[in-house]
Amino acid sequence: MTHKILAASAALIGFGLIAATNGRLSAREQAAVQSHPPTGQFVTVEGVQVHLQVAGAGPDLVLIHGANGNLREFTFALMDQLTDRYRVIAVDRPGLGYSDPLPDNGASVQDQARLLRQAVAQIGVQNPIVLGQSYGGAVALAWALQARPAALVLVSSPSLPWPGELDAWYRITATPLGRATLVPLASAFVSHSFVRRTIDRVFAPQTTPPGYADHLGIGLTLRRESMAANIMQINTLRPQVEVMQHDYPQLDLPIELVHGDADTIVPLHIHSAPLMALIPQGHLTVLPGVGHMPHHTHPGAVIAAIDRAATRAGLR
Repeated sequence: MTHKILAASAALIGFGLIAATNGRLSAREQAAVQSHPPTGQFVTVEGVQVHLQVAGAGPDLVLIHGANGNLREFTFALMDQLTDRYRVIAVDRPGLGYSDPLPDNGASVQDQARLLRQAVAQIGVQNPIVLGQSYGGAVALAWALQARPAALVLVSSPSLPWPGELDAWYRITATPLGRATLVPLASAFVSHSFVRRTIDRVFAPQTTPPGYADHLGIGLTLRRESMAANIMQINTLRPQVEVMQHDYPQLDLPIELVHGDADTIVPLHIHSAPLMALIPQGHLTVLPGVGHMPHHTHPGAVIAAIDRAATRAGLR
């Protein structure tokens, strides 16, 4: 009888914890949407809703954000510095921000590129400069391999296979069981202060600009759907670039690369530096002592690369 009572008590405690977790999840996700609502417009591609924000006039410039992000990555500061001479289109990648995830848990950069290309075509974009930051650079490369844009700008972007393993979080959540177990717990209980410290490590050795984390919307990145999409995308990236690298010599278009030599997230010597040997029209700007986020810490270098790309493509 005692064992039955203990088992029943444990079950009740378990159900209580699940209910408490679900309640906290719902409250946090609702608060995230209320504090950081959509700022742009929506287009639908084959039933998938894509959120994008458009500003400015001039040659089209598409901005693709990195992992754990959304288009607010660019509306924080960079976008306003470009709208005097470009029509800037910042997009939420599938499953992140306010864009729907790809069907069937899709995560490939090829499918993301295809979706985003079709989405911006609905607002008249045909021959844009495509800028990708960090993971977004891999999507930009996939875009260019599918359909030639006017030019590419790759900022701190992964492009080639890297040695070693992903960190423990991604390894554990690579399995359906890991995602089903850990994503709800992380979404419910990871503190905003922990995320801020993580952001500081991404910006190192530079400092995070004041207001950046608040503008980006930490709560948006912690939603279950966004975390699950990001995990799938990161875990499947390396085998994709292993295949893509063989096609890089076909990229006969202006490509500007900007990379800090102190970037420990996507190291220069593994990605942009050796990539230069594979792309016929590449131009690499190395920023001494700069980390992973030069579009915030050294925006002048990134804007100069965009302007060079536009000039080389005959758009300016």
